[in-house]
Amino acid sequence: MKRLLIGMLLLCSSQTALAGPGRDALERFSEGLQTLEARFEQAVLDTENNRQGLLHGVFLLKRPDRFRWDYVSPESRHIIADGRDLWVVEDDLNHVTRFYQKLALKGSPAKLLLGTGSLDKEFNIVELGERQGLQWLELSPKDPDSDILRVLIAFKGDRLLKLELTDQFGQISRFSFFDIKRNPALDDDLFAYQPPDDWDVLNQQN
Repeated sequence: MKRLLIGMLLLCSSQTALAGPGRDALERFSEGLQTLEARFEQAVLDTENNRQGLLHGVFLLKRPDRFRWDYVSPESRHIIADGRDLWVVEDDLNHVTRFYQKLALKGSPAKLLLGTGSLDKEFNIVELGERQGLQWLELSPKDPDSDILRVLIAFKGDRLLKLELTDQFGQISRFSFFDIKRNPALDDDLFAYQPPDDWDVLNQQN
């Protein structure tokens, strides 16, 4: 689950190759993007497309190397990348897992969100055209060991509105983004994390 959560931290690079409406939308989203703030809703579906859970939270991004996902319901969870370490924080369990960020994000689509990856180098990309007024792209990782089987992303103008991730077990995480703010002022302290002294910290930095 933690590997999937890390993989969810998705997507967008200004490095595009062949033209197309989905790629054009991706480039508009990424162009000039330094910070991002949005609310999100995440539906978790099983292999039969039955909904197993509905989660809500807030996403913050500060390029080139910081982000955080704050899940506020039904449970308080956080994924925080501070530029060096990546923290998975489980408030209800008083538990934190610490990863070395560079290794944790290797082979994941997260670095594309940070603007540091090449789409065509790491993904097979298919233009899916327009559906429900949105431009869709499908990304399939070229790495056979990737935890993510398929990524769908959808844009309207320069806004990322939909994201869908399918893992190797067929579980789907379907995100919708709301109240999107491009380039708001975000202090570096928002991406800093220090676990409480009495919490259990599991170091996974190898």
